[in-house]
Amino acid sequence: MKRSEINAHIREFETVLQEHCFMLPPFLSFTPEEWLAKGSEYDEIRDNALGWDLTDFGSGDFFSRGLYLITLRNGNAHEDRYPKPYAEKIMMLRGGQTCPCHFHWHKMEDIINRGGGNVIFRLWNAGADGLPDRMTPVTVHRDGRIYTVPAGEKIVIAPGESLTLHPGCYHEFTVGKADNYALIGEVSMCNDDETDNRFETPVGRFPAIEEDEPPYRLLCNEYPPAR
Repeated sequence: MKRSEINAHIREFETVLQEHCFMLPPFLSFTPEEWLAKGSEYDEIRDNALGWDLTDFGSGDFFSRGLYLITLRNGNAHEDRYPKPYAEKIMMLRGGQTCPCHFHWHKMEDIINRGGGNVIFRLWNAGADGLPDRMTPVTVHRDGRIYTVPAGEKIVIAPGESLTLHPGCYHEFTVGKADNYALIGEVSMCNDDETDNRFETPVGRFPAIEEDEPPYRLLCNEYPPAR
């Protein structure tokens, strides 16, 4: 992805969040120059990958397979000094954009439609071979209601609704092309993208960036060391 595209996507995400009166913590407005001057008091942000995040999952086609996201808070199972047992994200999908099929080995999460269009989920149990089981019905946990659906059946989550996703539950989600976007929240156990994600088809995590203009905001994997 070009840096100019990343800058534009972040500004777009900021605008949607402002329209929904979703206020962000101060560190998300730090410029790259301000980050150069920040000391170790901000290590929790650096060490736990808090902040701006965009991914095309290695697809090279962000608007088909991609995700806008911000990690707002997160613990770290690998660091005793960060014992927080939970995480929170705010995400966005544009119409026609999909987060590809994956599950988490340990993380349980609630995915919440915070506004905009409907979010369309498909769920599968993980089979003995580690791949999605296309035959076995899936138990759905949806805002206090528990029921069963056929594997891979569409589950439409309207604004205000949510799903609870247990470890080992394959899930992919998208927003219909007729909708402009959906704003999506995540409340979960600690997030660990290095060891806890299992994608049906292996994917890339952070995009390769072509530096065609200066960064507007740093991504969560780009922070300089503490001053």
